[in-house]
Amino acid sequence: MCAQAGGQALRVMTVLSSHERFAPDECGAIGLLVRRLALRGEVVVGTPPHTAPFTDVAFKPVPQVFSWRGGRVRYRKGVAQLVREGRPDLVEVHNRPDLALYLHRRFPSLPIVLILHNDPCGMRRARRPAERQHLARAVAVVAVSEWVRQRFLSQGVRGCVSVLPNSLDLAALPPARPARDREKLLLFVGRVVADKGADAFVAACAALLPRHPDWRAQILGADDFGEQTRETPFLRALRPQAQAAGVALAGYCRHESVLETMSRAAIVVVPSRWGEPFGMVALEAMGCGAALLVSPNGNLPELAGQAALYADPDSLPELITALESLMADAGLRARLGQAGQQRAARFDCRTMRAIRAELHAEVVRAWPGKGLFSA
Repeated sequence: MCAQAGGQALRVMTVLSSHERFAPDECGAIGLLVRRLALRGEVVVGTPPHTAPFTDVAFKPVPQVFSWRGGRVRYRKGVAQLVREGRPDLVEVHNRPDLALYLHRRFPSLPIVLILHNDPCGMRRARRPAERQHLARAVAVVAVSEWVRQRFLSQGVRGCVSVLPNSLDLAALPPARPARDREKLLLFVGRVVADKGADAFVAACAALLPRHPDWRAQILGADDFGEQTRETPFLRALRPQAQAAGVALAGYCRHESVLETMSRAAIVVVPSRWGEPFGMVALEAMGCGAALLVSPNGNLPELAGQAALYADPDSLPELITALESLMADAGLRARLGQAGQQRAARFDCRTMRAIRAELHAEVVRAWPGKGLFSA
C-alpha cells in the first residue's frame, strides 16, 4: 500500500525522536510500530543506531550539525537538512511537538503530521492549552488512542485530532497455544519502573506463589529498551523482593522472544499505575492468546474491553484476588484468551497501514491553509 494524492505516490519521511534507535537490538515500541506500518518508498530518519539498522525499511541517520545550543537543537537541524535534501511530500514526526513545530516554521508549505504516543500535557511545547491550540492549527495532529486525543483537547482546546491506533502484525505472531496447553506462568512485560507497576506484580506474586506451587512468575524487561540498560535504584530495590517472591527477572529480551513467551504464558499482567496512552503490551498479549489482567488506567479499558480482568495496582488485596481468580479458573482463562484474540484482530497492521496511507493523502490534499485542522 502506498499513500497517494492526485494519483501520485507520496514520498513520506518519518522522523523518530532522538532517543529512538531503529535497529533490531535497540528498538523501542515506537520504532517497532514505525517499521510495522512503513509504506512502500517511505524513509525513516533518526539517531544512528549502535548496530545495523533494520534492512526492510529505508533508514537515514540524522547528521551531526553544529549548534552551541545543545543536542536537541543539533538534532532538529540535522532533521531539517535531511528534509531539505530529500524533499518529501509529507513528514511524519513521532512524539515530539517541538520538532514538528520547528519543521513547520522551516518548511511552512510542507505537510507535517504529528503522531502522539503519550500524554501531550507532559510534552515540550504542548503542556499548556495555548500551546496545544497552536499545534492543532499548525500541523495535523494524530493520537494513538481516544484517551490521548481527549488529553490533547482537555482544558478547552479545540482542534481536529485524528486517531490512528497502534497495530500488530498478526501474521508474524507465534502460534498461540490453547489454554489447556499453556504454561502456568504469570508474566509481566515492559519497563521495570514504578509507573508500570512492576513492584505491585512482585508483591502479588509473593502472596500467591506459595499458595500455588505449580505456578511460576517472570518479568521480561529492564529500565529501558535495548541491551544497554541501567541498574536503577528501583531495580536495585526490586531484585531482592523478586528473589524472595520467586519472580524471575529476565532483563531485556528481544521483541521476538517476548512474543514467543506471551504465546506460552497462561496469564499476562499489565498493572500500570500511570495512564497508559495505548497499552501495546496488553494488545500483544491479547494477540498471543494469553488471559489478560490490566489496571483500569488510561486507554487500557478502551483497548481491552471485556477481554480482560481489571484490578487497581495500588490495592494489593484487589490485585491478588483478581489474579487468583484467573489462576484457579482454566475456563475463564480460555474465554479471556479467545476474546482477546478476537479483539486484537481489529488492530492488524495491514488494516492500519491502509488507514495511515489514506490519512497521509488527505493531509496532502488539504494542505496548506491556516486553521485548516481546527474544529
